[in-house]
Amino acid sequence: MDRRDFLRYMSGSAACVATGATLPSLFAEEELRPINVDLSIPSDVSDDEMNAVYEEIKTPCKYGIVLPQEDGDPVDSPNVFRVDGIWYMLYLRFLDNTGYVAKIARSDDLLRWEPLGTVVPFRKNGWDAWQCSPSAALVDYDWGGTCAIQKYEGKYWFTYLGGAGKGYEPDPLKIGLAYADDPTSAKEWTRFDEPIMQPGDPDARDFEKTTMYKTTVIWDKEKRLNYQFVCYYNGKQVVDGRSTERIGIAVSDDLKKWRRYGNGPVIDNGSGISGDPQIVRIGNLWVMIYFGAFWKPKAFDTFAVSRDLVHWRKWEGQHLVEPSEPFDATFAHKPWVVKHNGVVYHYYCAVGDQGRCIALATSKQL
Repeated sequence: MDRRDFLRYMSGSAACVATGATLPSLFAEEELRPINVDLSIPSDVSDDEMNAVYEEIKTPCKYGIVLPQEDGDPVDSPNVFRVDGIWYMLYLRFLDNTGYVAKIARSDDLLRWEPLGTVVPFRKNGWDAWQCSPSAALVDYDWGGTCAIQKYEGKYWFTYLGGAGKGYEPDPLKIGLAYADDPTSAKEWTRFDEPIMQPGDPDARDFEKTTMYKTTVIWDKEKRLNYQFVCYYNGKQVVDGRSTERIGIAVSDDLKKWRRYGNGPVIDNGSGISGDPQIVRIGNLWVMIYFGAFWKPKAFDTFAVSRDLVHWRKWEGQHLVEPSEPFDATFAHKPWVVKHNGVVYHYYCAVGDQGRCIALATSKQL
């Protein structure tokens, strides 16, 4: 099942013009290949540690829809951060069956959300003319921490899935970079003229040579991988007409120029989709929360655990969220999870009797 079939199955019912922002020239000769690292080494995360993580992040209580469809258009891909005590959610709207625009909402309590407007409209020309699915970069990843979006070089940064075609995620999709002086208002972001990563890059691996999807970028100030910025994202490979999505890593020291890390994906479930990763740190463990689809029934959220950001052990137990209610009976997937004041809030895309919306599950009844 490809992404177009996925949309049909799921359907229940530009930022500013470039302002001269440019990217560095492409890769130096020594950067034409992925950074060599052995991804086959198994993770040494124990059964007890995996179970403890599950108990910490599980969200069995369905709160319901917190952002419904907008004028009949689907909304999707929540991404939450905090500024000055106020919560903000980036999300996408699939506008008029044309493409993705990036939007923002705010909340005082993580339950009631007020849409503020659009931060990236259609640009109508260029490589990202009709698609922008946003992600806030450099959000505090410490579990139960501030969830603050951090400044780098005096600006707030965002990555996004972009494309030039109209419709539901037409190939190829690429990764773009944007910034804002104020991440909390519905003012248009400044986008760079060229993508920062694309399927045709010299160091692209086989699993990402058709399309690149959702990104999350963390700021690892200890440079565990010898770079301060680490990007996780899912890429698509098509073989004999069948598409598979897997999760890989890229690294950077300036957010603008990236190198792939490793010769393949770090999360591979063999078929279907593994995508939309979020990274948090719980104690001395890194946790990747992501969604799965079609390698098990329907679509759901699950996780993996690592000690080193590279070698991951996948959870094989109960899903974090899965279809169970009329509003998410088809799919419950695409996570963003935060812990605040002792409660875990798990935002996800719910597809069911109210179309494609953003819903919430929590660790206890609210």
